[in-house]
Amino acid sequence: MIAVVLVVAAMNPVNIDHVRIDIQEIKRKVKEIVVISGKGGTGKTSIVASFASLAQNAVLADCDVDAADLHLVLDPHIKRSQDFYGGKKAYIDPEKCTGCGMCVEMCRFEAIIEDGKLKNQDSNIYKIDPIGCEGCGVCAYFCPVTAITMEPQKNGKLFISEMRYGPMVHAKLGIAEENTGKLVALVRENAREIARKEGADYIIVDGPPGVGCPVISSITGADIILIVTEPTVSGLSDLKRVEKLARHFNIPATVCINKWDINPSISEKICDYCDKHQIRVLGKIRYDNAFTKAQIMKATIPEYTSGYLADEIKSVWGRLQQQLIELPSAIQ
Repeated sequence: MIAVVLVVAAMNPVNIDHVRIDIQEIKRKVKEIVVISGKGGTGKTSIVASFASLAQNAVLADCDVDAADLHLVLDPHIKRSQDFYGGKKAYIDPEKCTGCGMCVEMCRFEAIIEDGKLKNQDSNIYKIDPIGCEGCGVCAYFCPVTAITMEPQKNGKLFISEMRYGPMVHAKLGIAEENTGKLVALVRENAREIARKEGADYIIVDGPPGVGCPVISSITGADIILIVTEPTVSGLSDLKRVEKLARHFNIPATVCINKWDINPSISEKICDYCDKHQIRVLGKIRYDNAFTKAQIMKATIPEYTSGYLADEIKSVWGRLQQQLIELPSAIQ
């Protein structure tokens, strides 16, 4: 892309200043940091909240939409909200239904139930069980009288907020709703737009745990990933899984070991694994109940304490910034 711009500039010297501006825009590209963990309960959200207090110019995005909790610490003021329609569910028009039963035959989720009898007939009329319906559309496709339509469903809400450290985008998926990946993508899209408009230096994403669709939606296209793990057998196993996922998408991954001192031997195994696979461990944070106390006070660790715990988190943040500087430049 850059090469093409430079060739055009060489042919038309008047546009050299514009080329220089374009290159500067690339250099100022917002850096997107995604903090994830292979499992829940590693302290990921507390670390993201602490990064928010340390970053000078950042937009926060909570992509753990199934169980969002970053707002509990940062206490944002909601400026705007919108409904999220991420899927569809079937609807049977009782006026059109002839009671043929084709939809009952074809539905593998048993989501079509009887809803009485047709007028002056023995045939059943049917309706959709909204809990059982998976929105596959098979019933609508095979209905011989087009009595079934696929209707958009509200799956959750998106929030654009302002917290004490700047803008924050977060969301809430409805109970037992699906399409988490789509809602995550919408959160990131809005965070990027706000960052672009406000000239932010960073987008800091609190990603969901695990390795499924929501995580994939959270990390694709990011500049760097910080994997927060803990020194347990399951912590090490999940670290391996999520690191392989990052490697699959060719996204640089780094590691922070939280509560490392509760099991130093497994912490050492984590370091050995990272060393073997050329993954940089940005820091180790000791166990401290200040994490819980800070959450109760709706405070980040650097706000709550100025002791060793805050220093360890500041050190991780500093090394993460350095890793971003060392990433290959977009213009190379």
